[in-house]
Amino acid sequence: MRRTTMTQFKTLDDADVTGKRVLLRVDLNVPIKDGEVGDRTRIERILPTIREIADKGGRVILLAHFGRPKGQPNPEMSLEPLAPVLSQMLGTPVGFADDCIGPVAAGIVAALKDGNVVLLENTRFHAGEEKNDEEFASQLASLGDIFVNDAFSAAHRAHASTEGLARHLPSYAGRTMQAELEALEKGLGNPERPVVAVVGGAKVSTKIDLLSNLVTRVDALVIGGGMANTFLAAQGIDVGKSLCEHDLADTARAILDAAKTAGCEIVLPVDAVVAGEFKAGAANETVAVGAVPADAMILDAGPKTVDLVSGWLDKAKTLVWNGPLGAFEIEPFDAATMAAARHAARRTKAGDLVSVAGGGDTVAALNQAGVADDFTYVSTAGGAFLEWMEGKPLPGVEVLKA
Repeated sequence: MRRTTMTQFKTLDDADVTGKRVLLRVDLNVPIKDGEVGDRTRIERILPTIREIADKGGRVILLAHFGRPKGQPNPEMSLEPLAPVLSQMLGTPVGFADDCIGPVAAGIVAALKDGNVVLLENTRFHAGEEKNDEEFASQLASLGDIFVNDAFSAAHRAHASTEGLARHLPSYAGRTMQAELEALEKGLGNPERPVVAVVGGAKVSTKIDLLSNLVTRVDALVIGGGMANTFLAAQGIDVGKSLCEHDLADTARAILDAAKTAGCEIVLPVDAVVAGEFKAGAANETVAVGAVPADAMILDAGPKTVDLVSGWLDKAKTLVWNGPLGAFEIEPFDAATMAAARHAARRTKAGDLVSVAGGGDTVAALNQAGVADDFTYVSTAGGAFLEWMEGKPLPGVEVLKA
């Protein structure tokens, strides 16, 4: 499968934005409670692109979605509360238009001066956004001279503001999109070998495509979390009361066979931390995976498994990580995930490893371990990151190709 590389499409280096109306698609789908933004990571990531365009004299028109308003205006999903947050974080005024098309938007855009920034209302307030309606994309395009997409996290959706617009205007990747694609290229597109992937999480059923793609692309695949139980059970190992998709035993065996054919080493837990209940501080013990008591559940990988994973990280030149190794949300079942994350971070800081991680639980785990900033790149993209790892083309990326 051919990967997108930075040479295949244009970035801000190729754009003349001075005096131009720049439609900039960003990701502002952030947690808000009582008007306060809980996690500002996604906003922080788009600031360099906004600043660069504004500093070069471009007129920045921000497009974004928020929540799932189902094609209708919904005051609870308005982007208006984010305008003052953006203004404060940018250190410059950010205007707001209470529609993203029509006379209101057109009037506000017409009044912009070079370097000004305005945020348009939620694109999903119009049914044409998610339908990628040609007329809606055309109305958006009429507000700009060029289109810059900086929302990799929405690139797996063929929507009007992510894919349709790029067919109406000269189009470029923003700095966040560029950084994400360059990191993913290092991780899976053209990586330095050996490549080790760590895939964890609760269920195999949500990651069948991911696992099937990775076994053909990496040298070793570490499987952790509840997913590992399904693979252990498929090999005839009793996992007690553990979370396990017994109905996917054939799928698990097929993935193991595919890995063998491709020369990919599958790394499964050899020991486990088990408990009778899933709660913080529950009485627990460490046992070999073949000795899980019938009334117990596996909640974390054991120390021998951590050593095994660390050994693979020591051999690796590239690491791609999606999903925790255990129930990291509660102590003491966070131990394996924390240890492996810190080991990968040390190798990365020493310059011995390119580490790319993504997915909501993964980001939370790396933050919990205090090492998110030490990884080469941590993607906040969720679904788009997963689909990229599954080897699927992303509409919002494909349309940017030169």
